[in-house]
Amino acid sequence: MSMYWVYIIRCRDGSYYTGVTRNLASRVDAHNSGAVSGFTHNRRPVELFFAQPSPTIIEAILWEKQIKGWTRAKKEALARGDYATLKQLSKNRYKGDADKDTG
Repeated sequence: MSMYWVYIIRCRDGSYYTGVTRNLASRVDAHNSGAVSGFTHNRRPVELFFAQPSPTIIEAILWEKQIKGWTRAKKEALARGDYATLKQLSKNRYKGDADKDTG
């Protein structure tokens, strides 16, 4: 069974980009080579910040969309595996956090 990957890359300017792919290494290489136009193209080089496998494309896309709506702090807690902080930040989501990050 082929897996899909939900990934977050950190760009040169410190911003994060979240995406889905089947081949993680190839996709990160494509972002770094400039083969991917869009958000990361002018923010190279990029580095893999977080990756998690998903068994289906539907689950991967849903997870990607969820992460894209998260604050920088939540993405960083996820990447660290700091689930206590992630849970706390989720409880505070309606308090108006201006630290939203694109991608």
